[in-house]
Amino acid sequence: MAESVPWLVVGLGNPGPRYAANRHNVGFMAAESLADLFSPPPSWSERFKGWSAAAREGPLRAVLLRPLTFMNRSGASVSAAAGFFQTPPAQIVVLHDEIDFPFGRLAVKAGGGHGGHNGLRDIIQALGSRDFVRVRVGVGRPLHGEVADYVLSDFSPEERAELPDLVDRARRAALCVMTDGVVTAMNRFNS
Repeated sequence: MAESVPWLVVGLGNPGPRYAANRHNVGFMAAESLADLFSPPPSWSERFKGWSAAAREGPLRAVLLRPLTFMNRSGASVSAAAGFFQTPPAQIVVLHDEIDFPFGRLAVKAGGGHGGHNGLRDIIQALGSRDFVRVRVGVGRPLHGEVADYVLSDFSPEERAELPDLVDRARRAALCVMTDGVVTAMNRFNS
């Protein structure tokens, strides 16, 4: 019997210590944390222009991916992994920061546009499809100043206190999409 096609779960962010605690890197944080929900946790290796980890739990197969191409070029990494595993867009889950949501709000969405998010824009272009699932993680919008400066800044001390819960909900939402389906995940996690 042939192996099933694995899910591809992508956490968006920018590589390197300079960006590690940025709002833009909440997708990286969630994807890295998702690995801990598998037993045993998978190990990460550099592949597909990113860090990837092959995870398995019972019948569930997933490849976790954190692109190292920088946010605006995430599509090269995602399309390389999706092409290798023959994962269709409907089995790709992208965890990303969402400035149109206040900090702490989370929502699962199937398909749609990029909403001005350059990482999503590049993935849509590279895949030639919008039909992937998104876990939108609210980071808020700046009251003043440039959006780019805001998302490339670190979470505030108040936000950092709440961040572990937000990252936990994001990783559990991604897991729910894979195990129970996108509609169930939307009903359970969209607030």
